[in-house]
Amino acid sequence: MFAYTVRRLLQMIPLLLAASVVIYALLALQPGDPLDELRRQNPRITAEQFEALKRAYGLDQPLHIRYFKWLSRAVRGDLGYSRTYGIPAAEYIFVQRLPKTLLLSGLALTLALLVAIPVGIFSAVRQYSLADYVITFFSFVGFSMPVFFLGILLLYLFAIWLPDHIPGFPRFPTGGVPGVLWEDVRSGAISFWYFLGQWAWHLILPVIALSSLQMAEWTRFMRASLLEVLSQDYIRTARAKGLSERVVLYKHALRNALIPIVTLVGLAIPGVLGGATITETIFSYPGMGRAIFDALVEKDYNVAMAALAFLALMTALFNLLADLAYAVVDPRIRYS
Repeated sequence: MFAYTVRRLLQMIPLLLAASVVIYALLALQPGDPLDELRRQNPRITAEQFEALKRAYGLDQPLHIRYFKWLSRAVRGDLGYSRTYGIPAAEYIFVQRLPKTLLLSGLALTLALLVAIPVGIFSAVRQYSLADYVITFFSFVGFSMPVFFLGILLLYLFAIWLPDHIPGFPRFPTGGVPGVLWEDVRSGAISFWYFLGQWAWHLILPVIALSSLQMAEWTRFMRASLLEVLSQDYIRTARAKGLSERVVLYKHALRNALIPIVTLVGLAIPGVLGGATITETIFSYPGMGRAIFDALVEKDYNVAMAALAFLALMTALFNLLADLAYAVVDPRIRYS
């Protein structure tokens, strides 16, 4: 397995280079350039001053020259400065924004797994029952509903309509993060449980919105995978030996049924990090997804490149981790 892992890691290098070329080209093909906003803010800027700024930002050079200059700096860990915030792009993305996105995405993935796997098993065991039909219906609804629509619906329902029509119903926050910091806990200004409760209160709606698609998708896959495994000959043999249904289900069937779920989870992690852009924008949550959206609007290319290149790396890395997890879930799979 070690040789296989090393080989896959080496294969990531040309893949990530190709991804960086595509991302850089797509950003450069956007209408306008990073100086458009400056020109709108200061209409008195002269043509000579504008050309001097283009030279300072390297925008007077061909696209491929600008890309190779960015790449030479990136491999040394220098991802440039954010034109909007005036700090290193790496600090802005990985220090200020990424931890908040990891918190939101981690909670969303955990919630999706805790709901989808038990519900999928329950639906498969009770195939064609009323409960199975209800679960299937809501799975299709969750799978078909766009995240942005669900987010707006949750905001309207729990932050506006229900509190206005039901006396005493708590008004959920419309987004953002609470104004409490870990430094407040360390200084003794607030208790740990108050800090935890405030963050949980602000994350309820974003977590539900972000986890809905994975929850519905994994429920359907868990049900279909388990039904396929339960129809195999070795399951009938286990039952013929007199083993209890619980032993047959959880010891013999479930482990093989989890193989497709391992693939989905491995591929979903970078997808959730990138897909958090919509959720974070709707709920005004200051994570990496919102930073990508703002960087694209403001043409802050260094920030956008840092975040999108990181997502490409995560996609390739979690593909590898999903493949390696096969050997853990299914002992028949070996990479030696």
